Amino acid sequence: MDIRLKRAYVPADPVDGYRVLVDRLWPRGVSRERARLDAWEKDLAPSTMLRRWFGHDPERFEEFRRRYVDELRAHRPELARLRRHAREGTLTLVYGAADVEHNDARVLADVLRRGLPRSSVAVERRS
Repeated sequence: MDIRLKRAYVPADPVDGYRVLVDRLWPRGVSRERARLDAWEKDLAPSTMLRRWFGHDPERFEEFRRRYVDELRAHRPELARLRRHAREGTLTLVYGAADVEHNDARVLADVLRRGLPRSSVAVERRS
């Protein structure tokens, strides 16, 4: 499974394969022609409320990850479709954040590679 991450401000390349924007907002200053996207998966982006709460604060990233993964549970068909693209060729998740380590695309790539972890609620109930 070949899943890559790329900022929207980095030029597209043929080796990117299937390019999908995974942010809710379009990246500023990037034209649709320059972005060369195959899809825009707004529904897979973190909710507006979660995005605003996170505010790209690295200290909030682990809690952001947990909450975002919980949101992704409602989007299993979309996740399955992206996994298919990654199995058939290269899938590049395109994002606008400046921080390459602490962003939604990184969390989404982990979920696509490993699957959704057990629900934190289910783990708490079993304890």
